[in-house]
Amino acid sequence: MFDFGICNETFVDWPLERACGFAAECGYTGLEIAPFTLAPLATDLSPSRRGEIRRAVESAGLKVIGLHWLLAKTEGFHATHPDIGVRRRTAEYMAELARLSADLGGRVLVFGSPKQRSLLPGVSSEQAFAHLEELLHRVVPTLEATDTVLALEPLSPVETDVLTTAEETCRLIDAVGSPHVRLHLDVKAMSSEEKPIPQIIRESRAHLEHFHANDANLQGPGFGDVDFVPIFDALEEVGYGGWVSVEVFDYSPGIERLARESLANMRRACG
Repeated sequence: MFDFGICNETFVDWPLERACGFAAECGYTGLEIAPFTLAPLATDLSPSRRGEIRRAVESAGLKVIGLHWLLAKTEGFHATHPDIGVRRRTAEYMAELARLSADLGGRVLVFGSPKQRSLLPGVSSEQAFAHLEELLHRVVPTLEATDTVLALEPLSPVETDVLTTAEETCRLIDAVGSPHVRLHLDVKAMSSEEKPIPQIIRESRAHLEHFHANDANLQGPGFGDVDFVPIFDALEEVGYGGWVSVEVFDYSPGIERLARESLANMRRACG
């Protein structure tokens, strides 16, 4: 059986304590946090506030898995910007996010942030790849110091034009060459690839660090047409030992139903 977590923005405007209590009641053991739900910027969170957040999560019997939506709702950051000053500021902020994750007890930072990595005018795909590689090298020392992992997330071409397949993302991970830069896979995103999802999982086994469960319809696992049985079979086959976090984007079924039924559906799919 896998360790199941849920992303905290699923609970929209619920107080953190209520969200943690309900997640634990459902049977989740981990909470993945979007930084923008805590403060406009990670630098706004004092050491004492970070301690309060960690205690609130852990007192509910949960563990902070880490962070995702790293650059969402921020201004002035861009990972493939042609201006090296912008890239340096972005790397510095991502390093601060690594420190925040460690302070909260988390290890994984999922780097999706499609708007903050997409191609800008005059920047080629090859240049964007090089810019990202440079940025990641800048962040690695802080990842090492905090024992955190930056998990790069391939996203669909609808969302971004940089790192749109797991294969391309693994090439960047190999170029960086650090055990602290690895791969994150998301079911919704993988649904846009030509390869079947179980095949992507098997081919990515050496790089895989973290996993998001959702459906191509933007709701939770089991709320759409994606068959999760072969997905969990593939994860088991490759010996995946990380978290499986529920991440949804369409909350129309209702927060409580999404949280409860997503976990129940995953447990059934695991057999």
